Amino acid sequence: MAKKKLTPAEMPVADHAFYGLVWAGVVLTGRVDRALSKRHDLPVSWFEVLLWLASSPDPVPASVLGNSTMLSRSQVSRVVDALHGRGLVRRTPSPRDARSVEVSLTAEGRRFFEEADATRRECLAPVFTDLLNEEDLEALSRVWRKLKPARDH
Repeated sequence: MAKKKLTPAEMPVADHAFYGLVWAGVVLTGRVDRALSKRHDLPVSWFEVLLWLASSPDPVPASVLGNSTMLSRSQVSRVVDALHGRGLVRRTPSPRDARSVEVSLTAEGRRFFEEADATRRECLAPVFTDLLNEEDLEALSRVWRKLKPARDH
């Protein structure tokens, strides 16, 4: 005999919250990845690196990208190599540490990021940003800020 499906009301709140995070991460990331890959030949992991670079007014040390993104340092290195090969980023020696490099967007990279970001926003609007008000988005942002430091433990 088939068992009935649990409703959120029957699930402990911590379990429902965790499941919601997992669901949102998988579903929304998959949706964005498909849209970016189709329109821009850009995996979502590459977009994440572009997003961090576009958000920074200064070149970013490669090690900081590794600490800021959800990618490992070796993955960041491969992504930066691929983006560099497409002319979207430049690598320059760090003026503070001769052993490291800093990464920044090229003019082409900034233009490309803006197009890809418009695709991301368009793709997410009907299933995320159009459904949430400013208060909802601020609440999610507060939760992420609390959870993110725990990532390194």
